[in-house]
Amino acid sequence: MSTRTAAQLRAERGAAYDAYLAECPARKLLDRISDKWVSLAVNALADGPQRYSDLRRRLASVSQKMLTQTLRNLERDGLVTRTVWPTVPQRVEYELTPLGHSLLPVMRAIKDWAEQHMDEVEKARAAYPGVTATAMGTPSTS
Repeated sequence: MSTRTAAQLRAERGAAYDAYLAECPARKLLDRISDKWVSLAVNALADGPQRYSDLRRRLASVSQKMLTQTLRNLERDGLVTRTVWPTVPQRVEYELTPLGHSLLPVMRAIKDWAEQHMDEVEKARAAYPGVTATAMGTPSTS
């Protein structure tokens, strides 16, 4: 029986997750957290616990179904907790867990990057031959 160092054990555990493989659990998690509503919901919850209605107002254009599904998935993945308060009417709040808070810097950085570089991206899109702004999901200015 051979003994392995702690570094070897860590390397073996790390090799079990290869996000480039379609069946890898890490790939499925990346798929989940790359969803636009997940990113926006995590960023919105950075300010502390929020009621469903507050989140829905803050996340402009999210449907009730999509927000509910997003929050359930985040709760199932351990990123969000759902607290039901015994009041009349019943009050429900959503809050980031410690695991959810650990994801926040990444989500915040992506959101900040998008906001800071949107003008450059729009210029690149406009210069790209054969593609109109409406085909890219943005209103055309021409």
